[in-house]
Amino acid sequence: MSNGDGVTAALSDAVETAKEKVAEVGGAMATTASATVAKVKKAAKSAEKKVKTNVAKARKAVGKTVAKAKKKLEAASKDAKKEVAALKKKVAAKKAATKKAVKKVAAKKPAAKKAVKKAVKKVAAKKAVAKKAVKKAVKKVAKKSPAKKAAVKKAAKKAARK
Repeated sequence: MSNGDGVTAALSDAVETAKEKVAEVGGAMATTASATVAKVKKAAKSAEKKVKTNVAKARKAVGKTVAKAKKKLEAASKDAKKEVAALKKKVAAKKAATKKAVKKVAAKKPAAKKAVKKAVKKVAAKKAVAKKAVKKAVKKVAKKSPAKKAAVKKAAKKAARK
């Protein structure tokens, strides 16, 4: 059985060697994994810092843009209000001018009507005088010659119409 003892010893040595190798490989793996984890943590921290920096820059840029836009809108609002006020003044001035013109025209209307009535009366009076004169002339002519009577009457009618 001494032969069996040698096999057992050889197997024990092989197992012991394998055990050592596994322990070495396991240790190397653990060391490598730890180093990798440390590297990943370091990379994550630097990435986080970069993100925070970029976010801060973006916030500042957005803040500046918003401030500029607000200023521009305020200026545009002021300009628009000024323009509205100017237009309201113009409209008010035009309305006042129109009211004055209407009042003037209204004041002139009765005077104009009176003048027209006077003129109409004068024309009517002149027309009546003209008709009388025409009638007298027609009578004189009628007495003189019966043939010219018709022509004179036509002329009298035309003159009376005018």
